[in-house]
Amino acid sequence: MRTLMIGAGATGGYFGGRLAQAGRDITFLVRGAREEQLRRSGLQVRSPHGDFALAPKLITAEELRASARLFDLILVSTKAYSLEAAIEDFAPAIGPGTSIVPMLNGMRQLEVLDTRFGAERVLGGSCRIVSDVNPEGEIVQMSKLGDLVYGERNGERTRRIEAIDAELQGAVGLNAVLAPDVLSAMWSKWFLLASMNVVCILSRGTVGEVAAVPHGPDFSRAVVDECAAIATANGYPPKPAFLAEQAARLTEANSTLTSSMYRDLVKGAPVEADHILGDFLARGQAHGAHAPLIRAAFVQLKVYEGQRSRS
Repeated sequence: MRTLMIGAGATGGYFGGRLAQAGRDITFLVRGAREEQLRRSGLQVRSPHGDFALAPKLITAEELRASARLFDLILVSTKAYSLEAAIEDFAPAIGPGTSIVPMLNGMRQLEVLDTRFGAERVLGGSCRIVSDVNPEGEIVQMSKLGDLVYGERNGERTRRIEAIDAELQGAVGLNAVLAPDVLSAMWSKWFLLASMNVVCILSRGTVGEVAAVPHGPDFSRAVVDECAAIATANGYPPKPAFLAEQAARLTEANSTLTSSMYRDLVKGAPVEADHILGDFLARGQAHGAHAPLIRAAFVQLKVYEGQRSRS
């Protein structure tokens, strides 16, 4: 199966690298400084599952258009703010039998991809990993978490999803999961991400730092409750055990955990404000959900985006 990985950063670089390490036919669609970095130094990963390096197969948007090469599977790992540009880059790779698995957080990407390529091509998907790219260009996996979840959006176990599942299984450090209800899995991930983002962004600190101050644990639990209310209003209520687990995770003493969007904010990088918190908030408001903490975090992110654009 010919697979095109859109992006070779902390997420796409890790998952695509693990699949390439396992012998899969993986090509990375890259551009700019990351392309130069990978051609010069290769793909290098530092991981609790074992470090590795490889010379990745790379292609640029210009090369893709010129070659007219088609792919069987496209894994989309870009940030939400880069999705529209990425679509223009990988559109020439779409053939009659191409399937698209977005790995982005949230839900809006499904609507965007459906509009451009047709819903029949677009599967559900999400991933869980704590990773970053260091100044040397190495991908650093900061925990053993490396889940890639996918499935047909109607829950059917089709021939194509079984073929994709077979292709994604068997890589070291990659937990590939064919989900019977992938939309529910995506909402669960969105709930987790939204709640951690709000806790870290409003407090400007780690989970442990919030837990250590007066009213900190109550604040974090209130954020979890708001996010759970929005997921529930949209038909995807978190199970009680899952809800309790997230509340415990976000009130853990001495935890150094932070959200990736908070880390982007601290670095002065672009953030996925509209896609992760804005859309989440809008879907809650459509059902009358009250979410003042989520709204406050979203406002703070939009102010940051305005400041960043002016500077």
